[in-house]
Amino acid sequence: MIKLIALYKKPADVEAFEAHYREVHLPLVEKVPGLVRAEVTRIKSDAMGGEAPYYLMAEMYFENEETFKQAMKSPENKAAAKDVMSFAGDIITMVVGQVDEG
Repeated sequence: MIKLIALYKKPADVEAFEAHYREVHLPLVEKVPGLVRAEVTRIKSDAMGGEAPYYLMAEMYFENEETFKQAMKSPENKAAAKDVMSFAGDIITMVVGQVDEG
């Protein structure tokens, strides 16, 4: 399984970010073909209870590398990518991971 991980730093306007993320961005993400599931985690703190470097983590799971590659080329993903850059381009880091299930 492959997952796309989006890490967001704390936005300047948390309420506006949350509203856009929930009402606009997630519905776009959910339309991406091949998406098995999406998880959103709001980061509470670092491991020692202090302030974490990230505010939110989104994980989008795909069955395999080929499915992921096709999804990334899709018009639905391009729409989601354009949207995220419009409201969070300055606070997002995206990485891809291989999930080892065991």
